[in-house]
Amino acid sequence: MSAYRSVFQPGLFAGKVVVVTGGGSGIGRCTAHELAALGAAVAIVGRKPEKLDAVRAEVEAAGGVCSTHSCDIREEESVRATVAAVLERHGRIDGLVNNAGGQFPSPLASISAKGWDAVVRNNLTGGFLIARECVTQWMGSDAAGDCAIVNIIADIWGGMPGMGHSGAARAGMLNFTETAALEWAPIRSNAVAPGWIASSGMDQYPPTMRETIRGMKDLVPLRRLGTESEVSAAIVFLLSPAAAFISGACLRIDGAAPNAKRIWPEVGTGGSNMAFDGFQFAATPKVLQG
Repeated sequence: MSAYRSVFQPGLFAGKVVVVTGGGSGIGRCTAHELAALGAAVAIVGRKPEKLDAVRAEVEAAGGVCSTHSCDIREEESVRATVAAVLERHGRIDGLVNNAGGQFPSPLASISAKGWDAVVRNNLTGGFLIARECVTQWMGSDAAGDCAIVNIIADIWGGMPGMGHSGAARAGMLNFTETAALEWAPIRSNAVAPGWIASSGMDQYPPTMRETIRGMKDLVPLRRLGTESEVSAAIVFLLSPAAAFISGACLRIDGAAPNAKRIWPEVGTGGSNMAFDGFQFAATPKVLQG
């Protein structure tokens, strides 16, 4: 089996344990593979055991160490028990990738209180709960060494028209990241904000979004969508010793899309910007095919 082609030093995370939420698909799956390829034992968390088991089988077949933990991160007791189970299995937690989340497209006026609450709990409350439990159960203890949290948010700059509930939640996650960088120091807390990334999540949106998704690349100055590997590389960097003096920061992975302005109608000037893709299981989303 081919291995993950990481740009980072082999064995970088040897002896480390990293929790990855939303590890059953998309960016979480890719990140789990890269971390495992670099020597980490990964504990992947998600709501669907069958998806987690499939990723664990992939990681183990490639020679990595992976455990699976079924959990609804929106439920406090479930999160508390899951973090305890990770510690029972691995004995420590050195890193957390807060990647789980989800939303549905809707204009603000059509979002019900129930729909708003569901997205906020998924993209904000759940991330807070699992981070808090990782800190209180291990990262904040005297036995813990250098620990880091990376919270995955989104391209929230200028608002998120059509997904205002997600934008509000992820903006809250950025502020939470900045607060945690102070309150939980010396644990490092940073955020990664992916823009339009060609991942399996694009296939979860309704058919009405098809043309919007297919046209996104034309709104990006680098004239393409990002790859899961490009997001994973940013996460791995922020977890690594090279980022030892970085905390409270947010790293955008968006091809400069938020910098495109109506007053400057030209978006990119041609040429070629080559994508990086080290993930051996990368696949083009169905919505972008054909």
